[in-house]
Amino acid sequence: MKTIGYIIQKEFRQIFRNKGMLPVIFILPILQLVILSNAATFEVKNIKFSYIDRDHSALSRELIEKFSASDYFDIITDFPSQSVASSAMLKGEVDVILEIPQHFERDLRREQRANLGVTINAIDGASAGIENVYISQIIQGFNKNIKMEMMLQGQPGNALKNIETIPLFWYNETLNYKTFMVPGILVLLVTMITLFLSGMNIVREKEIGTLEQINVTPIKKSQFILGKLFPFWVIGLGLLTIGLVIAKLIFDVPMLGSLGLMYLYTSIYILVILGFGLFISNFTDTQQQAMFISWFFIVIFILMSGLFTPIESMPEWAQRITDLNPIKYFVEVMRMVMLKGSSFADIMPQFLKTLVFAFAMNGLAVWSYKKTT
Repeated sequence: MKTIGYIIQKEFRQIFRNKGMLPVIFILPILQLVILSNAATFEVKNIKFSYIDRDHSALSRELIEKFSASDYFDIITDFPSQSVASSAMLKGEVDVILEIPQHFERDLRREQRANLGVTINAIDGASAGIENVYISQIIQGFNKNIKMEMMLQGQPGNALKNIETIPLFWYNETLNYKTFMVPGILVLLVTMITLFLSGMNIVREKEIGTLEQINVTPIKKSQFILGKLFPFWVIGLGLLTIGLVIAKLIFDVPMLGSLGLMYLYTSIYILVILGFGLFISNFTDTQQQAMFISWFFIVIFILMSGLFTPIESMPEWAQRITDLNPIKYFVEVMRMVMLKGSSFADIMPQFLKTLVFAFAMNGLAVWSYKKTT
């Protein structure tokens, strides 16, 4: 125990003596959490909206005002013809073109139907799909208002045949995307910092030649590894604490579940990442190699974790691979505990799988570490 304590004290002294390391560990993650939580969003806003009004009626102006009142659309201009509008979309000046045909109001009142043309820039298919949903919602709301107006005026209408759906949003009533993203970004930061620090730590010992000096001492492999990784385990929990404080104070993310449960799971998860970082360091000779290999795996793990894209949308084979991704379980647990208030029984499957990963990865790391000169 004295040997382990000595190694731990030595590592903490090296970390806090290195003035350039402290901002990397604490300041940069805070900035990343604040910036990424605002930037990493699938909400589509400030859509450049334009229209071609061939009817110039009261109803056509009312429809355009519906788009103008929306928070998602910025009305750029109106166009006299489809060719001019298409040229503007080609140049990237507009994203959506709404074409209102002649006799729009007449057809709507007489025949209770009218056609609208909508052209959407679909280079980004995901954004185009979201924009189409926004447009459909506004037109449906407009259509409903017209039907009610016609019925009040005694005109034939079929508004009573509509079935109105009243949505009830659980766990994120305001549909604030930051509420969904902040727990995931926090997972990303804890993972990246602990992986890079642990992966480069032992490699640094190789580069400066102190690892050979340690290897010739009677220190056991398990004592050396435990002493080297424990400080980064503490740092990982410290990053979690800082992130939770920022999530509450700046983004007002609800924390319905137990903080103790989050710390318990995170303490196991960090062991997985530290073991993985040590495993990488055992097969690399320079810090650059360790960083590149760590970055290679971390990108794959993040993209297949469900942090930015739903796992259910992935191909079947990719969904099977994600079962071996520990980041996937951390993202799920953080969102479940913070936003749903899940209990230990609810996260038991993720907890057990992460525990297995921790034993397996650290076992491989200790086995692959050769205490030879």
